[in-house]
Amino acid sequence: MNVSKSLRRFWRFVALTSVLVLVVAACGGDGGTTTTAGGVTTTSGQSGTTEPGGTDTTAPGGGEELGGEVTVYGTWGGAEEEAFRAMVAPFEEATGVEVQYTGTRDINTVLSAGVQSGILPDLAGLPGPGQMAEWAQLGALVDLSTVIDYDTYVEQTSPGFVELGTVDGQLVGVFIKAAVKGLIWYNPNVWTGGDLDSWDDVVAAATAHEGAEAGWCIGLESGAASGWPGTDWIEDFVIRQSGPEVYDAWYQGQHPWTSPEIRAAFEAYGEAVANSYGGSQYAIATNFGDAGQPLFTDPPGCLFHHQASFMAGEFFPNYPQSPQPGEDFDFFVMPTINPDFQGALTGAGDLFGMFNDTPQARALMQWLVSPEAQQIWVDRGGAISGNNQVTEYPDPISQKSAEALARAEVFRFDASDLMPEAMNAAFWQAVLDYTQNPGQLDSILANLDQVQADAYGG
Repeated sequence: MNVSKSLRRFWRFVALTSVLVLVVAACGGDGGTTTTAGGVTTTSGQSGTTEPGGTDTTAPGGGEELGGEVTVYGTWGGAEEEAFRAMVAPFEEATGVEVQYTGTRDINTVLSAGVQSGILPDLAGLPGPGQMAEWAQLGALVDLSTVIDYDTYVEQTSPGFVELGTVDGQLVGVFIKAAVKGLIWYNPNVWTGGDLDSWDDVVAAATAHEGAEAGWCIGLESGAASGWPGTDWIEDFVIRQSGPEVYDAWYQGQHPWTSPEIRAAFEAYGEAVANSYGGSQYAIATNFGDAGQPLFTDPPGCLFHHQASFMAGEFFPNYPQSPQPGEDFDFFVMPTINPDFQGALTGAGDLFGMFNDTPQARALMQWLVSPEAQQIWVDRGGAISGNNQVTEYPDPISQKSAEALARAEVFRFDASDLMPEAMNAAFWQAVLDYTQNPGQLDSILANLDQVQADAYGG
């Protein structure tokens, strides 16, 4: 399938009623396209850009030799950090600005402490829309409509992403990449059964785990954010078992964790843990980026691995044999469970915000939202852009991720990212507790109800 056509269908048909409406129009043309961002008119497919006043330049950030530095905090490490550094390299070369990047999985704690102390980076990847809104209401985030060309950003970005980055009428977060969640990864040299049409079929295949030691590989370790991969499992079960209305009420704090719907999602995840490589202790101790490694061992440790589209980028650097997308690793989308909610899909995106308004920070932010910058990350694999000017994907896996979005009939943003920070952190911990002690589910869910009452103001 042609990716640009796929994306056009996605932005035209995916409906998200209360949180995210992803609508992206097709664009392009053999003669290049002209857009304006950050006060700079950029013509893609041609030799340079034209600044106001007629100066021709190819430099990101308007061609200004700014010098100095800009500090950036994010959660990326490994392949994702390498992709980000590649993304900003042209900006550094053109402007003379040095990007000082610090990666930490404890981004919530680091930035929360910074908001209180005033010691903050210039730019940062934000944990999610829920935490972003809390910081914006404290006045810690800069209104980005004064930094980037707001009209161009709105034109090039899905309305849902614009809405999620807006708090009290101010744009305080922008998305620089997106991910599809609920993908089931496998090694085509081991699993030859192809895509499975029902969750019962997936469970049956995982239970048999023919050719592998176990049905699933699970890894929950992520530093201070440990547990989040399990929240993705539970979110995927909630949307597929109980539908978007329950999903929305749940993350909004209006649906109890002790309800039958949320309990069923935890229990379905628990069944996967019980049939996972190394069992619960391995899952808790294994970093999420390494969790898929047993797909490629001889003999294979697991048949399937549940993870988002960015996992493709993790496979490349972690294995000496350099597995090739589509040949050595592939995925199918987690199937429908309740036929009333056919085609449901979850996803997320990486938000960026500005804490310190400096010329260097402004220039970098203008570069990060541009299609040219986002194409660099997309070209490295494992990422999808929310910018409708980015339509070229480098490999069959990235293309397939875009097509999965195109086919989605119901789409919801990652629920834990939309929850208040206290609720999100409790959810992560609950996943770890349940993974280790599934018999304690009653008390785990009851505790989450208590946190919900406090986190959402009673």
